[in-house]
Amino acid sequence: MSAYWLGRALTVLLAAACVAAGCAWTARGSTAKAFSIVALGDSVPRGTNCSCTPYPPLTATGLSKTTGDKVTATNDSVAGYTTKNVLNQLNNNQNVIDHVKKADVVEIEIGANDVAYGSTCGTSVDCYAPNVPTMKANLLSIVRRTQSLVSRHKHVLVLLDYWSVWLGGKYAAHKGQAYVAAAEEMTDRVDSAIKSTAQKTGSAYVDLRAAFKGPSYSYDETRYLSNDGDHPNAAGHKKIADATEAVIERRLGSSG
Repeated sequence: MSAYWLGRALTVLLAAACVAAGCAWTARGSTAKAFSIVALGDSVPRGTNCSCTPYPPLTATGLSKTTGDKVTATNDSVAGYTTKNVLNQLNNNQNVIDHVKKADVVEIEIGANDVAYGSTCGTSVDCYAPNVPTMKANLLSIVRRTQSLVSRHKHVLVLLDYWSVWLGGKYAAHKGQAYVAAAEEMTDRVDSAIKSTAQKTGSAYVDLRAAFKGPSYSYDETRYLSNDGDHPNAAGHKKIADATEAVIERRLGSSG
């Protein structure tokens, strides 16, 4: 028997023994516990334009199944929010502050609305670009504020990026090549800011562009988009939840 299957067999036997003894068992070999996820951000984690369960509670459900723990999710994201809005939440909204203080996992997806497409700038990347440094500075403040709120207990802080900060897939293509090129460039800049912030702060990072568009960012992500071309559909939210759950699981495993 391989080491893998021997380990699986031992896990099953130990779990059965634990159940017989009246205790709860998790995949990590410890008694079950309760932990919470809090989501902050914009319309993507909120689940806008999708009559479906958005990814924060889906992530909680997935982790409950894989860990054996009781995982709950509180969704404090708000459609239309920018980094400035989320920072204000963390500084002034007592309900949000209380939720984050108790959180074991905090998921943050924010930044796209800081560079929202508009008729004034059109497809001029240079017109939107000055907003990116401010967005990045705000995001760093969001992370630092979150870290201060959860500093008294073990936690996982997760930053998620975007497959596109504007329309994606066929919906972007219908706008023309100039739009597609500008959308890709602005997504590069926003996602790079999110990734570098994650690295700087020791936060976990979820590459949603890879999840939706493949490792080389070359696939058509239309199948994951709702009919507005901007927000995920049910399959998209499931894809995000799977990618986020995998990142959180790695962090939980590395922390013992």
